[in-house]
Amino acid sequence: MAANEKYASDFSHSDLTGRALKGLAVVTCMDSRIDPLGLLGLQAGDAKILRNAGARVTDDVLRTLVLAVYLLGVNRVLVMPHTDCRMAKSTDEQVHDLISSEYGVDTRSLEFKTVPDQHEALRHDLTRIKASPYLPDDLVVGGALYDVHTGRLQPPVEL
Repeated sequence: MAANEKYASDFSHSDLTGRALKGLAVVTCMDSRIDPLGLLGLQAGDAKILRNAGARVTDDVLRTLVLAVYLLGVNRVLVMPHTDCRMAKSTDEQVHDLISSEYGVDTRSLEFKTVPDQHEALRHDLTRIKASPYLPDDLVVGGALYDVHTGRLQPPVEL
C-alpha cells in the first residue's frame, strides 16, 4: 500500500482511454523477469498486454484479442514466449505430479499447456490467431522468443 501511495502521488496516466495507442497487443508469459513495455520501448497505454503461463494462445487469449481488435484499437499482435520458461521444462503430467506430491492438490482437470518445443508452439499459436474466424484477415501477427538472460528478442517468426 505504501508503494501504491507513492505511485499514485504523481500518477500521470489519467488521460489514457484504454485503447492501444500503438495498435499492438503482446501475448507473453507471466514470468516476472519480462517487462513487455520496457523491452519494446513502449509506455503505459501503448499496447495491450496478455499474460499467462507459457505465453500460450488459449481460448481466453483469443477472446481477449477479439475485444482488443474490435474495441480497443489493436491491429498488430506479437506472441512472445521466453527462454528459461518453466512451461518448457516439464510436461503437463510432471506438473500435475509435482503439485500433487508437494501440495496434495489434484490438478488433473486443468490443462497447463506445457511446451516441449517453444518454436513449434509459437508457430502453432501464430497460426491459431491467423486462422481465427473472429479476427480480421489483415491483422498483422508475429512472434519472437525473448531471451531473459540477455534482454534480446531472437529473430522474429511471422506468418
